[in-house]
Amino acid sequence: MLLLGYHLSIVMLSSIVIPNLVSKSKFWYRNKLTVSHGSYRHGLIVPFFSHSSSLQGMYKYLARSFPDFGSRGIVVGYDTRAQEASGCNSERLARLTAAVMLCKDIPVFLFSTYVPTPFVPYAVKRLGAAAGVMVTASHNPKEDNGYKVYWHNGAQISSPNDKEILKCIEESSEPWSESWNESLADNSPLRSDPLREISKKYMEDLSSVCFHRELNTKSPLKFVHSSFHGVGHDYVQQAFRAFGFPPPIPVPEQKDPDPNFSTVSCPNPEEGESVLELSLRLAERENATIVMATDPDADRLAVAEQSDRCRWKVFTGNELAALLGWWMLFNWKETHPDPADRERMYMLATTVSSKILKAFARIEGFHFEETLPGFKWIGKKIHELAKTGNEVIFAFEESIGFLCGSMVPDKDGVSAAVVVAEMASYLYNKNLTLHQQLENIFETYGYHISTTSYVICHDPPTVKRIFTRLRNFEGENTYPRSSGGHSIVDVRDVTTGYDSSQPDKLCVLPMTKSSQMITFTLQNGIVATLRTSGTEPKIKFYTEFCAPPGKSDISSLEEELKKVTDTLVEEFLEPDKNNLIRRSI
Repeated sequence: MLLLGYHLSIVMLSSIVIPNLVSKSKFWYRNKLTVSHGSYRHGLIVPFFSHSSSLQGMYKYLARSFPDFGSRGIVVGYDTRAQEASGCNSERLARLTAAVMLCKDIPVFLFSTYVPTPFVPYAVKRLGAAAGVMVTASHNPKEDNGYKVYWHNGAQISSPNDKEILKCIEESSEPWSESWNESLADNSPLRSDPLREISKKYMEDLSSVCFHRELNTKSPLKFVHSSFHGVGHDYVQQAFRAFGFPPPIPVPEQKDPDPNFSTVSCPNPEEGESVLELSLRLAERENATIVMATDPDADRLAVAEQSDRCRWKVFTGNELAALLGWWMLFNWKETHPDPADRERMYMLATTVSSKILKAFARIEGFHFEETLPGFKWIGKKIHELAKTGNEVIFAFEESIGFLCGSMVPDKDGVSAAVVVAEMASYLYNKNLTLHQQLENIFETYGYHISTTSYVICHDPPTVKRIFTRLRNFEGENTYPRSSGGHSIVDVRDVTTGYDSSQPDKLCVLPMTKSSQMITFTLQNGIVATLRTSGTEPKIKFYTEFCAPPGKSDISSLEEELKKVTDTLVEEFLEPDKNNLIRRSI
């Protein structure tokens, strides 16, 4: 096994950064043999051998946390990533993950083939496992790999469990010799394959978000689906059948797994029309109205709709959330006519996402709450609300991550894809397109126009300098007072725990010292957030104009938003001065 000693892979323990395994610095991922320093909170580049050490630390914490760990076991899934030069792939990492647990007599539910990421948290809950591990780097570049960890409630791990696992990992620098025995996954009686049961039950449970199956069977709409060289093809096909649809038309060049992602410049459908080219052209040839693309591990979904023979509307994550949120609310109200039921109904969104659900809640009388960025926080909130008898019917993050219903406490591109198909078919029967319904939503609840983008920075000291400047903009402990000619009325800095809108000046959201995030609320109603990415060397910026109902001069709203966004980027981030790389796609 020493030949793998120099292979590098991400270790992605939700919010964990694992220091001191390679050097005294924290490391951020990049190419296979190139290390660059960093402090990004979701990822870390480590030698391959410390994958085993990390799992040993996890074993120690799980054994301490669950007296019945030896009977509950752990779920392990994987995607289709691979590094041909080293012979390392996600399946092998999954088998080594299983070996660490099996050599300590812990039952392992190891999937026998690749699965969508949502299948792991679904299986954790369904099987009553203590935890789950999904080996994936999602939509990251092909050089990367890593894993996500789920707790017994199916949500991604969060504090204090992440910090405690980290402590155990730091105590586990020496791999156990038996943890390298990949054959344990084949020979141990403690290993079982949950694929058939979980696939069957998952598809059956989709009925909880299927509202018009009879209408689906008669729908004339045609759909194209791309799995982006990942795991999604078979599972999206099955989901469509479960809803009564014929399976969507697959993009042949992207249907089968390909760890090189050979037909896309980056394996991220969020990048829009440029990476959806093959899907859109196929849809035009097949006279299909809707294009869907799941990312390589199928937990996120992009959607485009043909507006005429030459133009496509690629929905942003915020726009698609407005449609899905409306759809879930519309159908929930059909089965809950008593307004009192809304007292226990919730929708959730991360704080950098659109405030459209907040507008829904204000008018419709249900509850809306924000979380920190990342679906682990949404999953944690869902668990907390469920304990008090409340129900979350929809949740999302703007980076095309959606959760419809309560099947999985994590984002799920498979279920979201078929829910979109049903919504589109229902609207077609009413002589409406998705885009037309989006306009109807904005007319009713107020236009919410947003923009999301990023700059790339490979130098963490530069990132720190940028945010330190913002916290001392006009002297020590002072933030900017205006942007784009508009006064800044409130500042929230979750890195330091400061919120000028609160009487005690303290954030309601948890303080997150390990990442940078500052939100500015302007006098004209625009909300702007700057934050570091949790999984990539990016500074992201999010701006949204939340207009009240009745204010529908779209061009003026868009113009004002663009002006503020451009000014904010140039004055607050100073891309040229700081050698930041602007988004090119």
